[in-house]
Amino acid sequence: MLNTKHVTTSAPGKTILFGEHAVVYGKPAIAAAVDRRVYVKIEKREDNRTHVNVEELGVSGFLNLERGLIEFDNGEYEKKNILEYVLKSLIKTNTNDGLEVTINIDIPIGAGLGSSAAITVATILSSSIYNNIHLTRDEIAKLAYQVELEVQGAASPIDTTLSTHGGVIYLSKNAEEIITLDINTEIPIIIGYTSKRGNTGKLVETVKLKVEKYPQIMNPILNSMESITNHAREALVNGDQQKIGELMNINHGLLDSLGVNTEELSKMVYFARKTGALGSKITGAGGGGSIIAYCPGRVEEVISCINKFENAFKINISIEGVRLESKE
Repeated sequence: MLNTKHVTTSAPGKTILFGEHAVVYGKPAIAAAVDRRVYVKIEKREDNRTHVNVEELGVSGFLNLERGLIEFDNGEYEKKNILEYVLKSLIKTNTNDGLEVTINIDIPIGAGLGSSAAITVATILSSSIYNNIHLTRDEIAKLAYQVELEVQGAASPIDTTLSTHGGVIYLSKNAEEIITLDINTEIPIIIGYTSKRGNTGKLVETVKLKVEKYPQIMNPILNSMESITNHAREALVNGDQQKIGELMNINHGLLDSLGVNTEELSKMVYFARKTGALGSKITGAGGGGSIIAYCPGRVEEVISCINKFENAFKINISIEGVRLESKE
């Protein structure tokens, strides 16, 4: 019999600094784990059913791990798929029914900060510890990536890698290698996010149609994004603030040319620059969601400005990835 009564783990979210959309076409990307986390608590139930409650979303439901089924009992239907990540994560760790799973999210949902990956990674660690299974970080990241692929149909390993390992990573061309960047200086970044959420799948498809229709125009844009990411890697390692900001601004212009910008995102980007950000750009899929602004010496001013019409907060890079919070 298992002696563990309950386990709580947490995993960080992420933000993409450079390379979104281009990464779909085999180009490199740079992303960082952030100090906003998801917390997953697993404890035993007496009725041999498995119940999940995602408190911040108001979503809950019963899972049948043996049959791979979800019985949705509360919350908005479009948020139901969050339970699929939990279901598949528990199945990956050979978990039996009879659990209460409580999830707390300190990450804005739909803001491009990798909340689903953080939930997946934290659930895998919690359930593996509960089941007395030892998994290495590489094994956790691999299982979590498999879950994202199964739920989404297509996924980048960026989110699950960062939630597992933390830090700042460079994903090389064609996702051949994930390289941890040794960055010794602070990266003063704020996230600005809108209440309007973009649909990642639709936006990726929109860009794909343009690439197919106008290859001679679109491929040079994607190649330029690759060059930006490679220059940004060097600038981040060297702490070249001016270059980081300039590259972000150029990157934003190219993302705009792909058709993933919106009036709300654009307003945040340009107000951030007007208030003193050296660089600002869309982060993630676009079409709603989030921007990042690089604000050495101007963090509070930029946050105050954006908070007048949208939402903004400072993020710190999380060096630590998934971790055990408590166990009894």
